[in-house]
Amino acid sequence: MLKAVFFGFHGVVINDDAIHPQLIAQLLLAENLRFDPDEYREMYLGRSDRARLTAILQARGRFVRDEYLDRMLRKKAEGYSAWLRSQAKLALYPGLNDLLYRIRAKQYTTAIVTGAQRADVEQVLTMAKLTDQFSLVVSASDMSVSASKPAPASYLAAIDQLNLRDPALGLTPQNCLAIESCFAGIKAAKAAGIPVVGVAQIYPYHMIQRCGTWAVDYLNEIDFDWIAPRFEPGSNTATITGGAES
Repeated sequence: MLKAVFFGFHGVVINDDAIHPQLIAQLLLAENLRFDPDEYREMYLGRSDRARLTAILQARGRFVRDEYLDRMLRKKAEGYSAWLRSQAKLALYPGLNDLLYRIRAKQYTTAIVTGAQRADVEQVLTMAKLTDQFSLVVSASDMSVSASKPAPASYLAAIDQLNLRDPALGLTPQNCLAIESCFAGIKAAKAAGIPVVGVAQIYPYHMIQRCGTWAVDYLNEIDFDWIAPRFEPGSNTATITGGAES
């Protein structure tokens, strides 16, 4: 049976897709390096800040020490925090609060599993008054570069940590559901054995539909009365793709 719902963060909880390439471009400019928006979107979207900065720098022949990369990440976090404070209204995706309400009604455990830095996540959750809506946050700050999405490590770590907190929960990948908007996140969840609802909030629906277990346009289209029975014995979520009619 379905027991837990895991959320990605950027592109799922908050619509901040545009600010991250701007901040990374600023970091690269300070290093006298060129930022390529097409390269970023095709190769690095959905990966952790540490993983994508490391890859972008190495692609330009720069190999930096961890302490140097830490300073770059702090600068990016400062820029992201300033951007959040400048917003007249926090850009949460429509339907998020309703979705969380329906999850609470079903008594599913919730967690955020993300390549975002922990400080970014905590600031958004605090500003949005959503801190108590998630039992756990597994962030890029908790994982190594090699464990960044699309690797499954962050999802497996979330399951392990929730089971340590409550052994009676007995979570396995097969009774969890992930909500993701990027290819790297969808691949990470599926590699961990977790069925995925892909939300077309960054990429077009037809692209998300091809790689998610299910696909929706908006968060409020996620229907647990339809999805949850697919977790019962005898159902095979691996063969179900697309929307509720598949």
